[in-house]
Amino acid sequence: MADRVTVIGWDGTPLPGAARAALDAATLVAGTRHHLALSDVPKGAEQIVLGSIDIAARRIAGHRGTAVVLADGDPGFFGVVRALRAPELGLEVEVVPAVSAVARAFARAGMPWDDARVVVATTRTLRRAVNVCRANTKVAVLTAPGAGPAELALLLTGVHRTFVICEELGTEREEVTVLTSDKVADHIWRDPNVVLVVGGLGSRGQGIAALGAPVTHSGGSWIAGRDPGFPGDTRGWALPAAEYGGRLPAQLRAFQLARLGPRSGDLVWDIGAADGSVAVEAAGFGAAVIAVDQDADACDWITATARRVGVQIQVVQGTAPAALDDLPEPDVVRLGTADPAVAAACAARRPARIVAAAGNRDEAEAITRALTDGGYDVERSVLQTVELDSDWAERERAVNFALCGSRR
Repeated sequence: MADRVTVIGWDGTPLPGAARAALDAATLVAGTRHHLALSDVPKGAEQIVLGSIDIAARRIAGHRGTAVVLADGDPGFFGVVRALRAPELGLEVEVVPAVSAVARAFARAGMPWDDARVVVATTRTLRRAVNVCRANTKVAVLTAPGAGPAELALLLTGVHRTFVICEELGTEREEVTVLTSDKVADHIWRDPNVVLVVGGLGSRGQGIAALGAPVTHSGGSWIAGRDPGFPGDTRGWALPAAEYGGRLPAQLRAFQLARLGPRSGDLVWDIGAADGSVAVEAAGFGAAVIAVDQDADACDWITATARRVGVQIQVVQGTAPAALDDLPEPDVVRLGTADPAVAAACAARRPARIVAAAGNRDEAEAITRALTDGGYDVERSVLQTVELDSDWAERERAVNFALCGSRR
């Protein structure tokens, strides 16, 4: 097997001495065609053009000699190092990194990136990457053929963002373009590229110089990426209804959120969102959220609450089920209306979970039938909440039928 594997990151600048020494001693060099064309690659070494990383890793593991793998940027950041470190290969791996494409992209934009989310978009992960862009104000997207800037922009319909598109970073053909998301799909983009998707509630500018303003704090960050806690100064979730100016019992909201399990990469529909408390707290878990309500005042209230709390929510004014036709596919759905026609329309979109509440048994049975007919197994519970005043006397009592449909 290979005596040693050195993974060298290349960012378009001359290779450092340690990288050149490793290449000089290499009996096998793996990389893309533009890597293998570098003048530092020894002519007598066996060459492997990287296609499937896993196949190349097995070939490298079977090579008798010294192997070098050339990769773009920092190969330990969403790169080839993970495949080479697979325990079954038994390889001793040394890494000589370069500047990552993400760091270079943010440098070109003149923005800090310790508060950014970083995602990989492929044809398989594109939808989840887009949901992360919906839910966050600063995201770097490492793209792939078929999952580039145009595809990102098309799936972000209805959400305004600014795109910083960095093509062929580190090469002589490097180009950086800044466009609003509605203009991106009109262009053809070269691979490889990194896309910075920036903006959202509270955005204050379109140009590169202003892009970091909504999410950059003078005090600095203490943890990379998104703070794992709830946004802002809020501690906890399933907060009292008064925190949102509404009447949905916190205990029912907690049950619904627990059954939905919103997480990064998910898209949550909150249909009949009312005070927006479920939508806001789902967004606090990192999910993308679309809140739908027919009342204009409710939509304004949800928008203001999301801005106050510091989460990203797309608010759609309209009446379900017609308002759902043009929405992107949900992962989970919360129904704030006890309408079996809306439940059936949501079931037809095949989310993993649908939760609903009803005020009486007749409504609960109608929603259960709609979900069951739509291919869901329905968990049924009755939740009773009793509020007590300062003297421990009962102040308010609420009884709800809580329904959770899980896709078969």
